[in-house]
Amino acid sequence: MKFVNSALFFLAATTATAFVPAPQVGVRAPAAPSNFELEAKKSIEDLSDDELKGKKVLVRCDVNVPLDGKKITDDTRIRASIPTIEYLKGKGAVVTVCSHLGRPDGPEDKFSLGPAAERMGELLGEDVKLAPDCIGEEVKAMVDGAKEGDVIMLENTRFYKEETKNEESFVEKFAAPFDLFVNDAFGTAHRAHASTEGVTKFLSPAVSGFLLAKELEYLDGAISNGEKPMAAIVGGSKVSSKITVLEALLEKCDKIIIGGGMVFTFLKAKGLNVGTSLVEDDFVDTAKAVMEKAEKLGKTILLPSDIIIADEFSADANIQTVAADAIPDGWMGLDNGPDTTAEQKEFLSDCKTVIMNGPMGVFEIEKFSKGTFGIVDILADLTKENGAITIIGGGDSVAACEQSGRAGEMSHISTGGGASLELMEGKVLPGVAALADK
Repeated sequence: MKFVNSALFFLAATTATAFVPAPQVGVRAPAAPSNFELEAKKSIEDLSDDELKGKKVLVRCDVNVPLDGKKITDDTRIRASIPTIEYLKGKGAVVTVCSHLGRPDGPEDKFSLGPAAERMGELLGEDVKLAPDCIGEEVKAMVDGAKEGDVIMLENTRFYKEETKNEESFVEKFAAPFDLFVNDAFGTAHRAHASTEGVTKFLSPAVSGFLLAKELEYLDGAISNGEKPMAAIVGGSKVSSKITVLEALLEKCDKIIIGGGMVFTFLKAKGLNVGTSLVEDDFVDTAKAVMEKAEKLGKTILLPSDIIIADEFSADANIQTVAADAIPDGWMGLDNGPDTTAEQKEFLSDCKTVIMNGPMGVFEIEKFSKGTFGIVDILADLTKENGAITIIGGGDSVAACEQSGRAGEMSHISTGGGASLELMEGKVLPGVAALADK
């Protein structure tokens, strides 16, 4: 998580920008996904060899990677894009990758995709040429001059404000050099931008790549038709940022674990003292309504039974572990206690599908990390020992899995924060809806 100031205590998991490992290979997927977005949309595997050989293919990847100057600090989004690019190369396509990076205000060197092109070339074992722009005659000349199997990367699409505005005149220029479109950027599929949705109006067919299809298979497949019992773990700082997904998951899941800063709004809704812990007073009634709805539906919500509290938001704070109903004035809750982790293990022991979105505490500070890493260990063990499907969505959840060293033991690690949330909420993703039907 990133912290705006110490008064916030927990920042919402959905605001994180730390990222993410490539989806794991060789694990069992949820049975028979049913959502139209997965079943009714074409992927690159639906295209014949003749539809790909010699064709100029525009591929929307998500190479929005974290940088320290010009050094990539986490290349997992780039690695996640390689299978689709390798497949297209093998079919004799001319592959042109496009993506955004950051939020530039016009062309800015610090937001150039040069480092991403270089790293992609290393992973592919060949040169990936960076175009000087994402539209224009120089781009067209590069694409026209490329041979089968070549890979080009366009410069940052967000150097143009028209990208996020999805302006038709820009989209037409952007699509002009190409024959067809592949969307493999799940992390931006919830945005109707020029490079995710607008381009589909000018290029046909428009299909999904392997990564996008796999994200839908796991996330939508689990939510729509996951094996029961199914549980959701919803953490992060605020009820306000998670209420929609929480209500949607309550309909689908048998069990819900609530963690992170949002816990204290629920504890206050139960009439308990929470000291100086983060509370959204405007959402106390909402928390009450969620608990009442769960009771009516016969669903179980597990809240922490013990809390690690601190006298200040600091790595140097004095801490103690108290019962959830015994938080003293002047102290704030910053993590789950050990009894809660043990109860979570038992609570999840029979589950066949578990979806996690959000941490249990301020895991970046060691004193307050045990609750989050404890739930990560529980999920990894469920996958390894019981064959459960475990799906991690949300930047902070992913970062915690990576830091724990157990990310590779999960069934699926999502590459999309906001897209994951919107899919779990049951929303249609514009970048998926725009793809060709089967």
